[in-house]
Amino acid sequence: MRTRRTTLAATVAIASLALAACGGDEADETAAGPPVAEAPEFEPGTTMAELAEAGTITVGTKFDQPGFGLENLEGEVEGFDVEVAKIIAAELGIAPEDIDFVETPSAVREEVIEGGEVDMVVATYTINDERRERVSFAGPYYVAGQQIMVRSDNTTITGPESFMENPDATVCTVTGSTPSENIRPYLASEQEQLVLFDEYSQCVDALSNGTVDAVTTDNVILLGYVAESDGAFKLVGEQFTEEPYGIGIERGDVAFCEFINETLAENEEAYVEAWESTAGQVEGAETPELPEPAPCS
Repeated sequence: MRTRRTTLAATVAIASLALAACGGDEADETAAGPPVAEAPEFEPGTTMAELAEAGTITVGTKFDQPGFGLENLEGEVEGFDVEVAKIIAAELGIAPEDIDFVETPSAVREEVIEGGEVDMVVATYTINDERRERVSFAGPYYVAGQQIMVRSDNTTITGPESFMENPDATVCTVTGSTPSENIRPYLASEQEQLVLFDEYSQCVDALSNGTVDAVTTDNVILLGYVAESDGAFKLVGEQFTEEPYGIGIERGDVAFCEFINETLAENEEAYVEAWESTAGQVEGAETPELPEPAPCS
């Protein structure tokens, strides 16, 4: 497995975090995954045929999200999104070591797909109509929900409604993300209260040093940060959205979309193993059932 950081200007360097901190010693386990298909055959001219012939695939993912896409101390990226990508690659006859994982922050996901810089994006990528105007989605393969994380001694913020009641409280999330749009209706003043960075790790650092009062994104991602914080952070309130994660591909590539959906449906055991060896290691994370896919278009 190869990893590299995209050179796009939106990307910033992040501190390496060990996924082992999320769930104790068991976090060192890795999913066995399905066997790599030998000489698979696909209809000529399809994305599947091109990737199988090339013997490699480029996947955009996050490098700073515990349990989903996190660069470890050895410089390798690991997490549930990474394992999902491996399941798809295996059906194409591509081994894990032949996957090129590229760091892909929220703000550039559509851009790297449209520009052909990646073959697919598996990066806690919420499916929505605005994004469908630029890319197509396979899946969803997981449904998360947005929540709020604060320092453990904070008793003022108890959920998203608290930001309207406390106009001096600030909340951090990521530029170009669904959470950044979802939190806006709960704010007394976007300009004064909403802090945006390129990476969630920057938001976590800002929360740690008191620069911001809260961080918001999907609950399973926040659970990872809470687990790593040694008691410094906590989640407050209930989840207030549903976030169906999809796999972003070139717009209109129906055949590739259907292939991805069929591959995941046929590999549910590997899907569960992928979860339980990554995001499932975090306390409070429940093993999901693979959602029914949306129609490909």
